[in-house]
Amino acid sequence: MGTSKCPRLVDVRSDGAYAREPGLVPGSFRYASSAGQDVVGRMPGGPVVVICGDGGAIGEGVAAWLRAAGVNAETLDGGIRAWAAAGLPMIPEAKIPPRDTLARTVWVTRHRPKIDRIACPWLIRRFVDPSSVFLFVPPSEVEAVARQYGATPFDVQNVFWSHRGDQCTFDTMVSEFALGTAPLQRLAAIVRGADTARLDVAPQAAGLLAASLGLSRIYADDLAQLEAGMVLYDAFYLWSRDAVDEGHGWPSAKHEAGSR
Repeated sequence: MGTSKCPRLVDVRSDGAYAREPGLVPGSFRYASSAGQDVVGRMPGGPVVVICGDGGAIGEGVAAWLRAAGVNAETLDGGIRAWAAAGLPMIPEAKIPPRDTLARTVWVTRHRPKIDRIACPWLIRRFVDPSSVFLFVPPSEVEAVARQYGATPFDVQNVFWSHRGDQCTFDTMVSEFALGTAPLQRLAAIVRGADTARLDVAPQAAGLLAASLGLSRIYADDLAQLEAGMVLYDAFYLWSRDAVDEGHGWPSAKHEAGSR
């Protein structure tokens, strides 16, 4: 989860099961019907994990239908009930903006992104909506484009998804989507420091700022820059999750041992 290799997460809970455990596993999409045939007809390629209420018949049945259609499908052990019992994050579905006719969330912000406007799309694609679409337009056109195309504006003044006090838009999204895990909180501090010119917030903020400004010079196309930035934030996230205690020096301990 939170990486480009995450399988498609499909929530097929009944309305009753959803009412008992409201909220979504990060990155999952809830289908209104739990009928296996319906899900198969709308499923893209790639591996799938099916999520139901308790890991029982509904989930196993949908996964079986998907496998019958040639999809690599498994179920989440214990379903959403086990996920919630483990204290793992769940996104309030009401916080996810309305989707377009292709079931995608559509977002709009200022063009020529640097930090927040790359970090936020990364967070959305990795933890909220993998199929999300991002529109980059001149600052003066953000409001009009949002209104014209039903897009959700972010990282501009006087909108819900933006800076709050000394917090940046990435902080706002981590909080509102209930994604306050230790790795994402650690990453949020780095983004905040780089985005608000407070490089003392986290030692890594200066590196993120330098890399972000460098990417903005490499790419004239905002969407190309976003794709390159996804890899950058994947790296910072995996460091935040798995490698904060790992150092690197020269010569390495292994090299020194071999030279004796």
